[in-house]
Amino acid sequence: MPDTLPHISLDKVSVSLPIYNPRGRALKAEFLRRTVGGNLGTSKDPQTVIIKALDQVSIAIEHGDRVALVGRNGSGKTTLLRVLAGIYPPTSGRIAIQGRISALTDMSMGMDMEATGYENVLLRGVVMGLNKKKAEALIPDIEEFTELGEYLRLPVRTYSTGMMLRLAFAISTAVQPEILLLDEMVGAGDAAFVNKARTRIEGLIHNASIMVLASHDDHLVSSLCTHAIWMHSGQLRAFGPVSEVLAEYHAGSEQ
Repeated sequence: MPDTLPHISLDKVSVSLPIYNPRGRALKAEFLRRTVGGNLGTSKDPQTVIIKALDQVSIAIEHGDRVALVGRNGSGKTTLLRVLAGIYPPTSGRIAIQGRISALTDMSMGMDMEATGYENVLLRGVVMGLNKKKAEALIPDIEEFTELGEYLRLPVRTYSTGMMLRLAFAISTAVQPEILLLDEMVGAGDAAFVNKARTRIEGLIHNASIMVLASHDDHLVSSLCTHAIWMHSGQLRAFGPVSEVLAEYHAGSEQ
């Protein structure tokens, strides 16, 4: 039934992030602008810097779409992904999403450093919208994929960075989403893990109803995506077929 197909709709969505009591205001504000994206805003409180990370963004993404987010660092791509993932609520505007989401952006969100690997499977499962029984059912797959063995019984604060990445990635990709959000392709870790991760992501992409990928890799974008969104300073500059948007983006970047 058409009404039940996954879809994403943003209507004039803006996100403003207040940064309180900044010291070294000019330097910190510029750092935040480059990190979060968007433009600096004004505030009645002189001790507060407002970062306008998204500004009046309206888009509609439908079942079957594979959408790339392109733009320079700090353009708002990651902020937009976080809005779609429900991490950042819109300051204004409306957002409507139909479909189960998996966001490979903030994969460690919801993890407890003092809890064991097994306990974090359950915690992250709840964050992903699963009940305890369904979260427990993920454990055999996660054991096999991570190859962490007895480390899964230890607090994750004892893990190396690579082990944390394995666990967070395995949990985040253990359930096939209807809407898949990616901030670049996974490229961290040893070669064996990277290959396993890419194979797993390719399967998720193939079976997802909608995929949104933020990337600087034109070849990857062209090979995986049907549409592209060009973000600049928190604003949507263009949305359409990949080849057309990439051409506009590169032409605009050269000006």
